Amino acid sequence: MEMETSFSNSEQQKFVRTLQSFKENRQNPVVLEELLSDAAVLIDQNKLESLYQLADDYDKAGIFEGGPWEEPRKLQPPLVGGSFKIDGNYSIFEVLSELRMLAIAKEEYTHPDVSREQARTFLNKVMALNLQMIFPAETEEARINQGQEQKRGILLFQFLAEKMSLGSLSATFVDEIDRLTAQRPIMVKRIKEMIGYAENLLSSEDLSLEGRESIQRYLDSVHAPSELSKAYPNFADYQSQFNALSEMEKELEAERFADVMRDTGLVSPVHANLARTLAEEDASHLLVLTLGLTEKGEANLNEHFTLVKELITLAIFPVTAQSLYGLARMLERGVLSSPPVIPGLERIIEIEMLSEVEKDLLASRDHPDDVTPVGILLSGLLSVLGQPLGIGQGMNPTCQSARGISLWSQHDPGFLLELVARACRDGEIDISFEGAEINSSLIAGGLAPDLHKELDAVSLILVPHLDRVYDEMMKRSALRGEDGHKFVNPEFYGQWISKEFSSVINPVTGAVTNYEQFARLFYATHHPDYNEGHQLIYPNPVGIFVTTANADLLGLHAISIQRIDADPSGETRVYFYNPNNDSGQDWGQGIKSTVRNHGEEEGEASLPFDQFLSRVYAYHYNPNEMGDVETVPQEIIDRVTTLAKESWGQKYQWTDLANPFLI
Repeated sequence: MEMETSFSNSEQQKFVRTLQSFKENRQNPVVLEELLSDAAVLIDQNKLESLYQLADDYDKAGIFEGGPWEEPRKLQPPLVGGSFKIDGNYSIFEVLSELRMLAIAKEEYTHPDVSREQARTFLNKVMALNLQMIFPAETEEARINQGQEQKRGILLFQFLAEKMSLGSLSATFVDEIDRLTAQRPIMVKRIKEMIGYAENLLSSEDLSLEGRESIQRYLDSVHAPSELSKAYPNFADYQSQFNALSEMEKELEAERFADVMRDTGLVSPVHANLARTLAEEDASHLLVLTLGLTEKGEANLNEHFTLVKELITLAIFPVTAQSLYGLARMLERGVLSSPPVIPGLERIIEIEMLSEVEKDLLASRDHPDDVTPVGILLSGLLSVLGQPLGIGQGMNPTCQSARGISLWSQHDPGFLLELVARACRDGEIDISFEGAEINSSLIAGGLAPDLHKELDAVSLILVPHLDRVYDEMMKRSALRGEDGHKFVNPEFYGQWISKEFSSVINPVTGAVTNYEQFARLFYATHHPDYNEGHQLIYPNPVGIFVTTANADLLGLHAISIQRIDADPSGETRVYFYNPNNDSGQDWGQGIKSTVRNHGEEEGEASLPFDQFLSRVYAYHYNPNEMGDVETVPQEIIDRVTTLAKESWGQKYQWTDLANPFLI
């Protein structure tokens, strides 16, 4: 079906005339610039309907040819919002692209590669990810700070909202929040913002009952988890009502808070205040209930109640409420039973911080209230020690450092506390590399000299030091003719990392070398069917190729294998920690890492074993715990090799050691 057009305004007529010129002179960049300029006029005057009517015409004319928007079936919803943060023509192309997709979704334009349903699904996902532009903040600050590109985004998304059902967004939106909360990240600002925007959907007339309940569930989790807290939003009023309850009613109220926190991984400010009150009153039984502790967690709390009370008093405030979840998980992990941990925490409580560290910690929270810099740091430690797989690298290329903090949180919390104390008090840390101490204060460099500071408090303080040390170790390993990670990882992360190492890239030639042997060795050292049943004991650092949904190479990334096990269906999967901010990703070729429903524990992502291997470029292994490489079936190796060659492998030359001239 072709769109009917009636040229209703002079700006639209001008666009049509220039579009005709473009069809006749497609190789002339001046004509394209004029066409984009005409489109910008229509966008900025909020005449998107005029462009929408012409979507099939400008698409067929080739306006997207040769650019990232050329093939609509390859477009990725998470990338759309970024176009409205960049100067230039990106925002214009993005508006035109979304209007094309809307025309397909509305069956105003039949596209050979994208169906109506695919277009609708795409737009629902894009809108769900950009609710802040459908419901922009109506403040003076927001108005003043709005750039031209952002205004175009707001006009586009409000136009899309008029054309499509906002109610239909709820399922997509709630699923996205479900997926993010399932990963139990420490930093939940983005999730809470999304929940705030979702509140606007409640006024949509076509919102289903299920959608309404799902959104309300999340709103309750961050505002008022119980009926009593909804009825008395002022905490002083709530507290007096709580105190008037019978003991059984208090228990039910405390359990309600715990149930919501455990269900969503989110904590409300009122929950933090309740925990503070219960700790202050030495009400350990109710504190156990409001944290939702298991028997192990309860035993840990009762054994160390004096310290737990002090930690809550110093670190748990409405502004740091999220750390209450970390405290609960820390108690269940039994971290306080590790001998160095209690003295390590007590040292932090008494520490004299450098003034610049205090400033960074205070600046990391919007409204510090009564919490001190030490309190902010302790709140971060509760989260990191309780949620080692919830640590994220933020917007920084510091996956190596995040991986280290996660590993030490799991297996050497005493060492982690020592590093934190050194960084706060002395402004430096020392880590040994092949017998020589590397002091972070004596070296420059690192991958993130300008740290993006939206991080948990521990990462905020430690990552600049760890980043410089890791970078220095890599520099010292640079001229050895082998991948530097082989030498650096065991020294940087510690004794848990095997020294044996395999890399698919020859560091001298830059070519893929003997891939089949690389893949066989991974099976023989990691897969339980081929490594004589040996289980992984400690996280294993692995280097991977990150690819797009079209299987194109994006870059290199550092993750850790946590365990390898059969999922509920019996399929062997690799469960791994990914320090970037969202572990559920589409890497193309049907390879989609999942964060739930496949046996994942909190914070883990997973993939079937062969799919995971197809993206690996380097790994450590234990030669004493491996099977015979020749027992791995050839068809498995062929399948993995094909996945590798047809994705990231297209960017590399491939050689075979048996015949080095075979490319």
